[in-house]
Amino acid sequence: MSALLKLVDVLLFLAFLLLAVVVPLIDFQEVFPKSFYPDFVIDLKRWYVAQSGDYLMAEAPHFVVGLIWFELLFQWPLLFLNLYAFLSSKAWYKTTCLIYGVSLVSSMSATMGEVVGSNRASNTLLTIYWPFMGLGVLATLRGLVPCSSKAPINGPRPSNGRKKRA
Repeated sequence: MSALLKLVDVLLFLAFLLLAVVVPLIDFQEVFPKSFYPDFVIDLKRWYVAQSGDYLMAEAPHFVVGLIWFELLFQWPLLFLNLYAFLSSKAWYKTTCLIYGVSLVSSMSATMGEVVGSNRASNTLLTIYWPFMGLGVLATLRGLVPCSSKAPINGPRPSNGRKKRA
């Protein structure tokens, strides 16, 4: 179980690291002026939209812009907290994983509802979006799994033979 947890932690760390870099380059173009970005980053987003058929990034409906603001103000800072907690072995790592995972599953549920329900999504787009849902589920499950493999001790503690006086 311990080896599996370490593998999951490494996978989450790599995903968090990748998202911490990619999200501001691609997603945040929908909420910030294009003048903030160099031309090659704008071209990278255009290429992504053309290759994947991501109509949500091309059209930017209001709910997607709202989800991107949520990502900017809440989820993106949590990525950095998770990276820091992982690197410094903080006890609250699983808590931030749980928070991030639940928020990602919530936002991806709205996105996947639109993508799957609209019948406009290509297989390529679904192949890109489903792993994000899986990442959210994995982070949520990691947050729910206890860090220690030792079973908690329940019941009375052994006494040392003396009675305490009040």
